[in-house]
Amino acid sequence: MAFTEKKEHKLEIIPPYQIIQCREANIVLKDDVEVGRTYHRHARCPGDDVSGDCAELQAVATALWTTEVVAAYEAFQALQTPPTPPTE
Repeated sequence: MAFTEKKEHKLEIIPPYQIIQCREANIVLKDDVEVGRTYHRHARCPGDDVSGDCAELQAVATALWTTEVVAAYEAFQALQTPPTPPTE
């Protein structure tokens, strides 16, 4: 009657800037039978530090986030204007 835990990752790539969305499943097993599962989602944008993420996400980021992709995303971000707070 031993409890163990494992993690599974599902990655989705969101165009046009190759944003990586990761769904992490934390799975609890009792005698190799799943007894519980929880999910956590997070997204990483081109240029983000992914050193703390899973190896799969790091490999995908390295492959997709070329200098051109990061520059295009940064240019897109620079064009975004912050919302104006309402005046009272």
